[in-house]
Amino acid sequence: MSPFTSEFLGTTTLVLLGDGVVANVVLNKTKGQNSGWIVITAAWAFAVFCGVIVAQPSGAHLNPAVTLSLAVAGKFAWANVFSYIAAQILGAMCGALTVWIMYKPHFDASADNPGGQLAVFATGPAILNYPANLLSEIIGTFVLIFVILFFGTDKNVAGLAALGPLPVAILVFAIGLSLGGTTGYAINPARDLGPRIIHAIVPIKGKGTSDWSYAWVPILGPVIGAVLAAVVFNLL
Repeated sequence: MSPFTSEFLGTTTLVLLGDGVVANVVLNKTKGQNSGWIVITAAWAFAVFCGVIVAQPSGAHLNPAVTLSLAVAGKFAWANVFSYIAAQILGAMCGALTVWIMYKPHFDASADNPGGQLAVFATGPAILNYPANLLSEIIGTFVLIFVILFFGTDKNVAGLAALGPLPVAILVFAIGLSLGGTTGYAINPARDLGPRIIHAIVPIKGKGTSDWSYAWVPILGPVIGAVLAAVVFNLL
């Protein structure tokens, strides 16, 4: 399997399961409607676990922030950054499209809730405040990348390798529970941008705006957080 295919399939798996749980919780007439934040954060963590399993051949980045941080830290070739990010965005689009196809009757039944429909695809702030929202994404992604980089240190690699993708899944679960309440913790530009594009182009009954005025926050915030984490890690 090529690295491009690996990243594409891993990110597809990640977003299919991650956006899928949001659909199950927020859309009308699902079995899991209104089951809450714990269900969403837990399933996103499990989605990361499954995505990492699928994308092992490419190193399982699944996230442009991870790819950029590894390049900045000198652990990944800059020449491969673009192809990885392209695969991640396309994979996120594929996963989101599959969620829409599967849950289409429930999207139709949720025509009175365009905000909930968008939430299946993309993140949004609990309180709209661009500086605060940007800072939330920077901090959340900094924690994600900083800890991931420590996973790979010589001191930790042997023991953590035996656990496979479980440490990353636990990390994402912790971030969601502790830091996710402000913006929905995108912490991954592809996870937000790819599905937001799908929301914009597929026909959804009662669909509202794709909120492109906010879309830069879950892109720029994770990029800044990732670069800062890599720089700080290299200074230690």
